[in-house]
Amino acid sequence: MQLLQARGAGPTLAAAVVVAILLAGSTRALAVPSFARQTGMACEACHTVFPELTPFGRAFKMNGYLIDNLPQVKEVTADQKEALLLNWLPPLSVQFIASYTKFQTALPDPSGGVSQNGTVQFPEAFSFFYAGRIAPKLGGFIQITYDNNADAFGWDNTDIRFADQTTLGKDSLTWGVSFNNSPTVQDPWNSTPAWHYPFSQTSSLAPSPVATTQLQGIGNSMVAGLSAYGYWNNLVYLELGGYAPAPHALGGVPLNSQFPSDTVHGGSPYWRVAVQPQWGRQSLEVGLVGFADQLTPQGSNVTTGSPTNQYKDIAFDAEYQFLGDDNMVTAELIYIYENQNLNAAATATPGLDPSNTLKTFNVGASYFYQRQLGGSIGYFTTTGNTNAALYTPMGSANGSPDTSGWMFEFDYLPWQNVKLALQYTLYTKFNGASTNYDGTGRNASNNNTLYLFAWLAF
Repeated sequence: MQLLQARGAGPTLAAAVVVAILLAGSTRALAVPSFARQTGMACEACHTVFPELTPFGRAFKMNGYLIDNLPQVKEVTADQKEALLLNWLPPLSVQFIASYTKFQTALPDPSGGVSQNGTVQFPEAFSFFYAGRIAPKLGGFIQITYDNNADAFGWDNTDIRFADQTTLGKDSLTWGVSFNNSPTVQDPWNSTPAWHYPFSQTSSLAPSPVATTQLQGIGNSMVAGLSAYGYWNNLVYLELGGYAPAPHALGGVPLNSQFPSDTVHGGSPYWRVAVQPQWGRQSLEVGLVGFADQLTPQGSNVTTGSPTNQYKDIAFDAEYQFLGDDNMVTAELIYIYENQNLNAAATATPGLDPSNTLKTFNVGASYFYQRQLGGSIGYFTTTGNTNAALYTPMGSANGSPDTSGWMFEFDYLPWQNVKLALQYTLYTKFNGASTNYDGTGRNASNNNTLYLFAWLAF
């Protein structure tokens, strides 16, 4: 979405948009049709191609999803304070994804044979959204998703925030508080894991490597977080907060590729710093993210001081955008280093080295012409120290978590709320090896994945 194309919007909306840009600069939101209905603007106001945000989209998110062009239900007290401000119609929308997945070689079947190869999912996922104003200075992005594989609805990405503007010195300061259900869901940039772009949509049937960092895999069913943030002078972004365990409050099964039965224990600190200069139609962001947590094995009695698995993540990310009238270019990368102290796992498994590290690197770039035709290319790699007692039972014959490969995607958007895509993932290494990675003769290239999908939002 270009910086400002409020088609058909009236003077009041135009003024609100200008104020938001001046006061907030860049942030990141999801321009689902809920926001289009609330603001009166087309999806391109906030997005290049969904879900990637433009500078205005990031400003809209950081300001609490509050700009609107709808009739309001209002109540003002005698001293002119807003006691109620509701959209006349709720900003609701729906997302529908249908897909086809095929592997180079069918995946092994748990029964000993091979599984079906070439699977249609209709739908693969189906989401309901409430996205927009809740009350004065309070807005939210709330997603509930039906997962075809689990055959159940559950909480998905959720970010509820209070936002306001002031000045610090002589320069603008946008500040706020976010209540969310996964680290980086609230982040303004698409280089971080929750909304990573390109390749934000991948097949839910694809095989998973034996290891991923906590920052990438903590999942929105495990924690509830609260953080405070500030964006100063349209340049510097700071955020500090923490997460608490909430597997029952938010529903679902905890997500952790190494120890899927573990649950988060205690508080988990989170911090973020980023700088984003903008010039003309270009912007560049560089930043750091930090996160630490600990997991308690299922069945442990934490009141007696049972050992935990502890993780500390630090990430470097960067994002570049050029938004022309016809041509749009984006490049994003993230590098995550994770230090692990697996005391609980070592206690349960003799010979397991509790000192472990993971390093992941993802880089990708995309090009679109007139927001209709485009494509993306990306490279990904995960490396870590060999730990046979940890990784061999999960499918790595040589005890290494190393996985790497390339992703390619071609996109056609006949309309802004409809995307048809062809994606191909090519593995050069999987779970520690290029050939016979699992000890049964399966090669990394056997997992190469063809993925066709249709994304609709209305």
